[in-house]
Amino acid sequence: MKHRYVMVVDLRRCVGCQTCVAACKTANATPPGVNWRRVLDVESGTFPDVRRSFVPVACMHCASPPCESVCPTRATRKRDDGLVTIDYDVCIGCANCVMACPYEARSIQHEARYAYGDAPNAAEAARFDPKRLGVATKCTFCKDRIDLAERTGQVPGRDPEVTPACVNACISGALRFGDLADPDSAVSRLLEQSRHFRMHEELGTGPSVYYIWDQA
Repeated sequence: MKHRYVMVVDLRRCVGCQTCVAACKTANATPPGVNWRRVLDVESGTFPDVRRSFVPVACMHCASPPCESVCPTRATRKRDDGLVTIDYDVCIGCANCVMACPYEARSIQHEARYAYGDAPNAAEAARFDPKRLGVATKCTFCKDRIDLAERTGQVPGRDPEVTPACVNACISGALRFGDLADPDSAVSRLLEQSRHFRMHEELGTGPSVYYIWDQA
């Protein structure tokens, strides 16, 4: 069966704790100032009827990714399972994809940066990846874990070892991950039961991140 991996964000559950941001940074060893995952703090309404909402955002792993079409070296590609990947060996750091992404999900770091001064601590030294310098980087949906699932027969979204780090870490159960091509998956059932939207869907990008805001 062909997989179609998506993430579902239940905005009714997100408390803005930033645990997903921390988990992503830990799992992917991103440097200071580079966050592949962010949580927007949004206020809506007018006083005294004001509402505060928290909106997790990252790469949307679009079905029609604008970053892919502008890449001159084909470093950015969309996989059959829906993941949008970057080949660091092929990327030339031209930043076309950074400018094309409507979700501000990509960044380029040209020099190594560390949390404390000019030298890495032990953890940073152990996990430093020189291939990420001078190239575009972004959320990968924890690609290595998804690839592990193919080898082990585990199920992303059900088995923690093959589920994105942010989903595993979410303290309120606001983040879900799974295979939309499977009608019996948790994400398929959740979307069927809920009202949802996708960010900037009007652009025709076909995001793989769905936001729930109410019951169907």
